[in-house]
Amino acid sequence: MATKKPTKTPGKKKSHLIVGEHGRIYVTATFNNSLVSITNDNGDLISWSSAGNSGFKGTRKSTPYAASLAVENAAKKALSLGLKSVDVFIKGPGSGRDSSLRAIKGAGFSITSIADITPIPHNGPRAKKKRRV
Repeated sequence: MATKKPTKTPGKKKSHLIVGEHGRIYVTATFNNSLVSITNDNGDLISWSSAGNSGFKGTRKSTPYAASLAVENAAKKALSLGLKSVDVFIKGPGSGRDSSLRAIKGAGFSITSIADITPIPHNGPRAKKKRRV
């Protein structure tokens, strides 16, 4: 008979996360979804949310309203932990870029800086052939 290997016990979660008054918000706005991650200054994740996580499905995930709700959901937890001022990093070409900024300001954060970190190729690999419709 085959012997069973002992199952691994899941690792402990961090019992307490050090959250200062300053942090960072990373917004990734794709054509299909919007992702929001809130971290402290060290880069440790405080909270996150997405348009899909907020209850939207299909094409409604890519709307500006869904992006603003995703920011509000992530911001609630971060505000309760004591985060006050943030640096905002926005990535991607999606429609949730502007509305997520408005939602961050409306949630009660003071925005220290805004940076666009959308990756732009410096004429790297060969582009795909043009789409024919």
